[in-house]
Amino acid sequence: MSQLPRGILPIVITPFTSAYELDEAGLRRVVRFCIEKGARGLVGPANASEFSTLSDDERKRWIEIVTHEAGGQVPVIASTTSGHFIPAIDLSRFAQQVGASCVMSMPPHIMHPDAPGCYDYYKELAGALDIPVMIQNYLGPVGTPMSPDLLARMCRELHGVEYLKEETFPSSRMVSATITAAGDACKGVYGGNAGQYLLDEYRRGAAGNMPACQTTDLLQGVWDLLETGDEAGARARFNRVLPLINYERQYGVALYKEVMVRRGVIANRTCRTPGKQLDGPDNAELDAILADVSPLFKA
Repeated sequence: MSQLPRGILPIVITPFTSAYELDEAGLRRVVRFCIEKGARGLVGPANASEFSTLSDDERKRWIEIVTHEAGGQVPVIASTTSGHFIPAIDLSRFAQQVGASCVMSMPPHIMHPDAPGCYDYYKELAGALDIPVMIQNYLGPVGTPMSPDLLARMCRELHGVEYLKEETFPSSRMVSATITAAGDACKGVYGGNAGQYLLDEYRRGAAGNMPACQTTDLLQGVWDLLETGDEAGARARFNRVLPLINYERQYGVALYKEVMVRRGVIANRTCRTPGKQLDGPDNAELDAILADVSPLFKA
């Protein structure tokens, strides 16, 4: 695929069994859900996929399952962030072999290299592959924020570095700055941050957004209206969805999985990511939010 599509390319969550094992059947259902709800591509295993809790073998199996289940209906962008370019290349070559259209990576998320180190990391990664590389610019402590000038330089100078995912703040301005700096050397800048700034990013030239997958149809509906020039309709729909996005920003993976259980896609709420779980009042508020937004769900 010479060009990634515009629109919503969701991060596929990772379902687990109650024994914390990878739920392969559940993962296949999530892929089918995303495609049925209008996803223009699939991404992961990334932050919303709990990638840091997966073993190397599980990450390969995850990519293999998602790519196979997608079956070429939409492109798969395999997330291959690693602690060094050597394991990143190994995982990325595997993704390429099983049919991924692109790989996405943050700089090494433990050592946090400086600007020359980031440049060298992507030089090694892109040089080892025949498919494009997407740079993920993400906030700390997991990410290593990079300047628009550095991002643009890598797009211009490193063959194969063609796309960016922008998740630093203010992300809308960063989208503008990177597009201005990189010009035609970058084939597309995609937003993240749960789609919270989708309207502003679209106006500034973003090619799409990569939220967690439980809002795939909701945000693709907003994007479709923007593409037809109906900004007022897009804003009205987005404002209906925004309370769910805001709630997601508080609870993260626990919220993604709760919504996906309620939508009948996964069997249980098991997370490997420690921390926040929804309590009774949280679920009551989610009940109210979903009652308002569920009429917008794509059948």
